[in-house]
Amino acid sequence: MAYEVNLEHRSAQVELLNRAGNHVFLDIDGHKYDIDIVMVEKGVYSILYKGHSYNIELIEGDTSKKYIVNTFAKTFNVEIVDAESKYISSRNKGLAVEEENMVASPMPGKVVRIPVKAGDQVVAGQTLIVVEAMKMQSEFKASHDKTVLEVLVKEGDTVNAHQLMMKLE
Repeated sequence: MAYEVNLEHRSAQVELLNRAGNHVFLDIDGHKYDIDIVMVEKGVYSILYKGHSYNIELIEGDTSKKYIVNTFAKTFNVEIVDAESKYISSRNKGLAVEEENMVASPMPGKVVRIPVKAGDQVVAGQTLIVVEAMKMQSEFKASHDKTVLEVLVKEGDTVNAHQLMMKLE
């Protein structure tokens, strides 16, 4: 399966061709790479390529498809664009509301608490909505000071993955 990987201002097509244990064979933009990769601790990887050793730290960003990658000398923001991301992007084209002004459920769940209502002024870090999925509660918080435009769900509602729950301004 091929993925588009956005690394800062560059985009690359990455495909996993084969994997056997730690041995990975990749195609990146038509170039083949034969590497050995080992997770040495959670989020830290050691990579061997052509006799050279590289260490990277992988930190998950605000979604499971965005990462911060730290190397010895540099830090990169990385986004993985898979078929699902492309589909969601194509569905959202033409929406007047920017992505950061929308609160959507990342997975199916149940709305357990909504401590705000339309018209409320919220501050960065304030809880907007709480969703329970797989017996775990996730709090969705405001990224910046904003105004709640519309609450599209109510407490007790079941939501689908990627369902829009709230609009902010």
